[in-house]
Amino acid sequence: MPETASTPDAPKAPWARRAVAVEDRFHRWRERRGRKRGLTPVVIPYSGYGGDGWIRVLCRVLLAPAASDRPERSTIRGWRSFTSIPVADAVVTVVADGQHFTVQADRGGVVDVDLTVRLAPGIRTITLQAEGSEPVSARIFVVDPDARLGIVSDIDDTVMVTALPRPFLAAWNTFVLDVHARRPVPGMAVLLERLAREHPGAPVIYLSTGAWNVAPTLDRFMGRHLYPAGTLLLTDWGPTHDRLFRSGRQHKRDSLARLAREFPTVRWVLIGDDGQHDEELYRAFAAEHPDKVAAIAIRQLSTSEAVLAGGRSHLDDEHPDRGGVPWVWAPDGAGLLEQLARVGIVTADG
Repeated sequence: MPETASTPDAPKAPWARRAVAVEDRFHRWRERRGRKRGLTPVVIPYSGYGGDGWIRVLCRVLLAPAASDRPERSTIRGWRSFTSIPVADAVVTVVADGQHFTVQADRGGVVDVDLTVRLAPGIRTITLQAEGSEPVSARIFVVDPDARLGIVSDIDDTVMVTALPRPFLAAWNTFVLDVHARRPVPGMAVLLERLAREHPGAPVIYLSTGAWNVAPTLDRFMGRHLYPAGTLLLTDWGPTHDRLFRSGRQHKRDSLARLAREFPTVRWVLIGDDGQHDEELYRAFAAEHPDKVAAIAIRQLSTSEAVLAGGRSHLDDEHPDRGGVPWVWAPDGAGLLEQLARVGIVTADG
């Protein structure tokens, strides 16, 4: 069943209310200046997903130069996406299967909403348009009701090598690194493609603590290195009702719980690395939803990667009570694929 879109909680603490007010005033000032300079709204579409009778629509509305003045998207570095101006509370028209829906973006210009519309299983296309923008198409993967397996994968140090200290990781990925300079983790594209191929109709979710601003760059990286198409579930920076910056760990925890509710008959292959909190989050999710987890695959960081990441969690050495859920560890996609074959998630010969 779809989630009901809700407005984020209003800040409770006085300092949080002040931080939100300052951020909102800053964005409104930038938007006024941008419009005076001739910038116009543009909708950045993100891949969504759906189920029986509903879809989840994801996009962001920004101010950008006129179409003829915009640089090619393939050459835009991450820092440009962060200097773009979000259109707070933008009204977006969604057209799906001939039906028109009107939705509203949040304070950061992000639309994340569920709509009641029945689309056939498979890859479908919807149209998005904000006031004053050109219409754009967005991909929606509608999960077949008969699907029984899904894939959730972390991004940093799981599908993409970062090799940076965690405090600098977000800044580097956002402001400096070009898509052509990013390196995939060896064998991970083959692993994910194999899982998707052997389980037709499986939803593919890339779950990261990264900001929505870098979604277009990540999409290009995935396509360039032949990762299976999927939905990016990212977060947003800035103050919330109880903290100055959003919790990446809570974002992942909430996203996993939501997927479990939306697809109650799907069992998930959870893929991450041992340098952040993936093992801890996946173990907690498996303990709460043992019937929703098919396997947990953890990429082991190299010694240098682990140092930069702040160490390893070492859950592979603890032999926790796994509730019947198979866990596998390996330093690359080939090793994980071999071990997933041993536990029956994929075939041994491909």
